[in-house]
Amino acid sequence: MRNLLFLFSATILLSSCGGGNRGQLVGTQGREEWYQSDPYGMLFIPSGSYTMGPSDQDVPYALTAQSRSVSVHAFYMDETEITNNEYRQFVDWVRDSLAHRLLGGEHLLDEGEYGERINWKKKIKWDDEESIETLNELYLPESERFYRRKEFDTRKFNFEYYWVDLREAAQRSNREQGKTDRSVFIKKDILNVYPDTLCWIHDYTYSYNDPMTTMYFWHPAYDDYPVVGVSWKQARAFCIWRTQLLNSYLITNEETIVQDFRLPTESEWEYAARGGLDLSPYPWGGPYTRNSRGCFLGNFKPMRGNYMDDGGFYSVKATSYWPNDYGLYCMAGNVSEWTRDAFEASSYNFTHDLNMDYEYEAKDSDAPALKRKVIRGGSWKDIGYYLQTGTRSYEFQDTSKCYIGFRCVQNFLGRDKSDF
Repeated sequence: MRNLLFLFSATILLSSCGGGNRGQLVGTQGREEWYQSDPYGMLFIPSGSYTMGPSDQDVPYALTAQSRSVSVHAFYMDETEITNNEYRQFVDWVRDSLAHRLLGGEHLLDEGEYGERINWKKKIKWDDEESIETLNELYLPESERFYRRKEFDTRKFNFEYYWVDLREAAQRSNREQGKTDRSVFIKKDILNVYPDTLCWIHDYTYSYNDPMTTMYFWHPAYDDYPVVGVSWKQARAFCIWRTQLLNSYLITNEETIVQDFRLPTESEWEYAARGGLDLSPYPWGGPYTRNSRGCFLGNFKPMRGNYMDDGGFYSVKATSYWPNDYGLYCMAGNVSEWTRDAFEASSYNFTHDLNMDYEYEAKDSDAPALKRKVIRGGSWKDIGYYLQTGTRSYEFQDTSKCYIGFRCVQNFLGRDKSDF
């Protein structure tokens, strides 16, 4: 017992001298143990290299892609395209944040010099007599109501969000200490987040799609269908909101925050779409759009326009058809998907082969050609060529279409899961 007491006393003495490191280089002690859990609804895509570009002949002679070897770091990707119901959580959050600020009082928490933040624990009583008059500001004025229905004025669902322009901060002229205010790299935007439901009509002439306009986004029948009518900017805003939603929860529980959610780069998207099957023209591996039984393997425009021949008409549920070998659904067909990259026909000639990425933050004053963003995967209204993993296309970042959706990715922190 006497020896144990002596040993215990010696341990305390050594711990108090030099922080317990005995003068050795042992790193900062007491750090949190870290294990990266899989984000809900996402799948792990391992690091790897692949041959990016066309796996078949360039039928339209677009000359926008060429074969090249590219290496991609591990990341997580949404199992499906973001659905109507998932995007509606974002819209409802924006709506409720506006309501909290209108009501004030216990709905806001005083942060002192940092201003106020929303008290999400306080419930909004939409039918409460004391709140109705204040919250009326969020509804359509009576003169704009159809059959006197009390509906939200979605034109007011504006989301204020921020991001850091790391590329601008990394420029040598901006890295000189003491000469640049860091706040200049923090960018701000205010954006309406409600999808453009009229896209089902304005995308087509002489085509009756009115029922999709009135029902597709809000009706429970379409909850598990991919959200459409979302611009590239709205998709990016969703990713930023999703990041803050999770990190706010982690901070509240005194846990370490995670990497940002974002849109996939073009090289990440194609790598994930191939499902580990290099040189395969389609996500399912074969060179054809049908299986051995003659059934189509994706939702697109087969043959000469028999939209129903593949089991769809417009878009279908996000979990339709068989997933690829990574477990990702509808990487070909259903809806095209936004990527992070700006579109440049010659970008394969100058971008790096390590995590290939071509990013350009277009300004409102820029020419339309500078506002193009890469879309991938093809959609329910496209022919089979656009379903190929190596086919590139584009749309303008401030437009919304009834055939374009998106899914998110998140960087994996570390080399591989085996590291943990």
